[in-house]
Amino acid sequence: MNRKDGTAKVTGTATYGAEHQIADLVHGYLITANIASGEIANINTEAALKSPGVIKIITHENRPTIVKPTNNFMASKIYEARLPLSDNQIHYGGQIIGLVVAETFEQARHAAHLVEVDYQSQIPTIDAEKALFTEAPPMFGEDMTFEKGDFQTGDLSDAMDQAAVNIIATYKTATELHASMEPHAIIAHWEGENSLTVYEPSQWVVGSQQTYAELFGLSKEQVRIITPFIGGGFGSKAFPWPHGILCVAVARELQRPLKVVLSRRQMTANAGHRSQTEQTISIGANNDGKLLAIDHVAKSVTSPVDVFTEPCTGITPAMYKADNLRTRQELAVMNVGTPTFMRAPGENPGLWALESAMDELAWALDMDPVELRLKNQTHEHQRKGLPFSAKAFAECLQVGAEQFGWFQEPRQVRSMSHDGKQIGWGMAASTFPALRGMATVTVRLLADGSAEVLTSANDMGTGCYTIVAGTASEILQLPVERIRVKIGDSLLPNGGMAGGSQMTATLVPVVMGACKAVLEKAQVTTATEALEYLKQSGQEAIEGTASSSPGEEGQQWAFQSWGAHFCEVSVDEEIARLRVNRWLSVMNVGRIMNPKTAASQVRGGVIMGIGHALMENCDFDPNFGLPTVYDLATYDYATHADIPRIEVIFVGEPDYNFNPAGVRGLGEIGITGVSAAIANAIYHAIGKRIRQLPITPDKLIINN
Repeated sequence: MNRKDGTAKVTGTATYGAEHQIADLVHGYLITANIASGEIANINTEAALKSPGVIKIITHENRPTIVKPTNNFMASKIYEARLPLSDNQIHYGGQIIGLVVAETFEQARHAAHLVEVDYQSQIPTIDAEKALFTEAPPMFGEDMTFEKGDFQTGDLSDAMDQAAVNIIATYKTATELHASMEPHAIIAHWEGENSLTVYEPSQWVVGSQQTYAELFGLSKEQVRIITPFIGGGFGSKAFPWPHGILCVAVARELQRPLKVVLSRRQMTANAGHRSQTEQTISIGANNDGKLLAIDHVAKSVTSPVDVFTEPCTGITPAMYKADNLRTRQELAVMNVGTPTFMRAPGENPGLWALESAMDELAWALDMDPVELRLKNQTHEHQRKGLPFSAKAFAECLQVGAEQFGWFQEPRQVRSMSHDGKQIGWGMAASTFPALRGMATVTVRLLADGSAEVLTSANDMGTGCYTIVAGTASEILQLPVERIRVKIGDSLLPNGGMAGGSQMTATLVPVVMGACKAVLEKAQVTTATEALEYLKQSGQEAIEGTASSSPGEEGQQWAFQSWGAHFCEVSVDEEIARLRVNRWLSVMNVGRIMNPKTAASQVRGGVIMGIGHALMENCDFDPNFGLPTVYDLATYDYATHADIPRIEVIFVGEPDYNFNPAGVRGLGEIGITGVSAAIANAIYHAIGKRIRQLPITPDKLIINN
């Protein structure tokens, strides 16, 4: 199927958060801190208030009333525990310290630059080498709960002593920014004191509804969230950020609709990022490649205003069998904006380290890396103590090796060249937990021969419109063109969250159930027969509703998607230029609902992974603590010129233990393992082991 939402997007009729047309709208522009640590000694708004069009300026001195929420993931959640403008303290560079409201955007922006701020600054902590790391608090777990990163089984030190081969290495990743195509934006529209409509890109419409209700002392029914389209979220648009909370609060005071759009520079500090990480992996193995022990220690950093741990070690007990296994997470507080979820949080940097170490082990053993992984795959989740359901990891490896034309003879470093460039082949495993949530869907079959599917679930650009329509078409046996999908509105039945690669696995079984409920009401098996029923009965529509949520299957099985990446790189050593020439990804993600959009999702993950591996990096100014990246020209990411043709193959069977549709998510698995596959290929090409991302040209120089 082609994209159901494709026409609306290419013709410009898709309406995003900042594009809704509201009468009497005013505009807000954020004032942000120029230091990263200290306090505001004085803030002078006199000149700004006299600027044309200015209506109001909000600072910590006149902050509107905001209720501190429960801030519990399953009830209400905000990205920063500290409410906006709580006091005069500065915790990170770019922190929001005020909001100018004016009749036009340009007037608000101009006035914001007229506000004079005097600071009492302190030296910020922005260097992880100088930060104090301590045991990480409970973190976001695979089953949507918070759990600790520490886990241990067996006797690690004894197993390491017995191992014939030991690999000990430290792997680092850089701070990676959220840079979605659609900037963060919000329009808040109050009608009186007790009726709020919010137009905002939200990955969890009902979650945002509950959170805004709690923040402003309203019932859930008094808040409406409207999000028909999202221009990319990747984890950064699941909960309200300070700019959104502040916008809603000020709009209530003004009793006029208020729009706030973050600039690209403001997004570098106020829209989340993936924390830099430092991971040390120790692996002990026998001469035949059997793993005896794995020790995985991960360090990440968080902000002074909230706690977020990048859960790098969560994937380790799921990947390879080791009777002696230990994982630990450590966390330091630095003067940076709040880190948050970013596509495959934990799994992406975690597999960078683990899959790089596995390649190092394969070379030390003179063993094929595919064979090493096949030999050590685990059939149960070693932390949960549960067998994996519908696991086809071995098939991913075997099909990938065959289709890529993997080595038939033992590998040798620097053994392949072409046109004066060194050629390298690399591979890495890929995986992500399979999650699903609770959802409700209503389907209406209308007398005109069309059908509507109604749910508050949303589409981040990943294909939800398409999958929902295709599922309804399959069950009702109606042409997909006759099916309208209405999503992204909290007035509709609760469709759950678009996050954790769970939207398809959550929605598809419920859409199937609602469609079957329609047919059962008419006591028929197809929509054609149901339409005849409508004609005879004189009814305008037949409506069916279904709900679904995870059951006891999670107590019997561990659910995980699996994959393998194979790539070829070329290195021109004279100018330290790297090119990714060829890519193959083989994925086992349960039933494939639509091959076209499924392959597109994997390709998107691979492209983002190539950016993570080779380009993406945000440094902080050592004097001021501000991000040195300030727009899409100064933040390097992969473009079409950097990307080869990406071949995607799907293997395995539907996972009916997981849900009635047998489908698992695939939005995030594509990025996991990508960076390791590239680094492993580089080692084969030039014999240099690179353990720090991004792999910029300077790191390719042999004597560096």
